[in-house]
Amino acid sequence: MPRPGAAELVMIRHAPAAHGGRLCGRTDVEAEIPADLSAWRAALPQGALITSPARRCVATAAALFPGQQAGADPRLWEQDFGVEDGRPFADLPDLGPLPRDALAARRPERGESFLDMVHRVTPALRELAGAARAQGPVAVVAHAGTVRAALGLALDDWPAALAFEVAPLSLTRLRCVENGMSIVSANWLPA
Repeated sequence: MPRPGAAELVMIRHAPAAHGGRLCGRTDVEAEIPADLSAWRAALPQGALITSPARRCVATAAALFPGQQAGADPRLWEQDFGVEDGRPFADLPDLGPLPRDALAARRPERGESFLDMVHRVTPALRELAGAARAQGPVAVVAHAGTVRAALGLALDDWPAALAFEVAPLSLTRLRCVENGMSIVSANWLPA
């Protein structure tokens, strides 16, 4: 994959989380960084770097962009899953039967819905898109939910963004134009 061009927002999901089989939205866990990231580095933009403050995002950014200073934006945190955060995956409710609109609006007790997260993240994404248009590509190392929020912004349909898979260390490229974004690629992983 060629390096991103000017006016692109490159959303990178953090490396696999050391979650121990438990949901970790706001639980701050380490990342399991692969030893060889050369294929990823060849596809990354030369430009600004922003992360979620989560340790797994900061460590991923440091590994992918050695020596580059990253800014952290707390608005880019993953969805707050409330009482479900930290529970074993096997103990979580089966949300598969929910239609996308209901899934996007579902708010775990003491947490936030995907749509709540979208409202928190969207101002940051709009600012970063503006920076990409003005100054060149911006790389964002964050979470699957944050990447889906960016895809929803590009689609102007946040529930539809829940249909996208976002693998650890995947790259999603968005071209930033004056009135929105277009999706260049989603969930890209080196071969």
